[in-house]
Amino acid sequence: MIVPMEEVGGRSIFHFYPSDRPHWFLLDGHEVVGTNDVMAWGKMLEDLEARRVGETYVRGVRISTVFLGMDHSFGTGGPPIVFETMIFGGALDHEQWRYATWSEAEAGHALAVEKVKAAMEAK
Repeated sequence: MIVPMEEVGGRSIFHFYPSDRPHWFLLDGHEVVGTNDVMAWGKMLEDLEARRVGETYVRGVRISTVFLGMDHSFGTGGPPIVFETMIFGGALDHEQWRYATWSEAEAGHALAVEKVKAAMEAK
């Protein structure tokens, strides 16, 4: 599930969290696990390599996909959206997509790399 950024509406993310759902998430291998332990979440954030799904450079443009550890579904229902791909540089600078699972994030990363290459060829 990919959540377009415009669905967020600019409100504080905590406004959207259902009270019966964890606010933070950890990785157990590539599996997402909910937690309400902010200290465990903060410690997990320190290890960027463990959270990195992919990082690719295409002629100076960086495509990065990481586990965020915080639900970015903003109460829209469905699974927690906890991974993000973002492009840094080039024609697609700051384009981003978000996902619920590691495998979706891997596929999304590959798609973003292809989008960057296509945008470069279109010039």
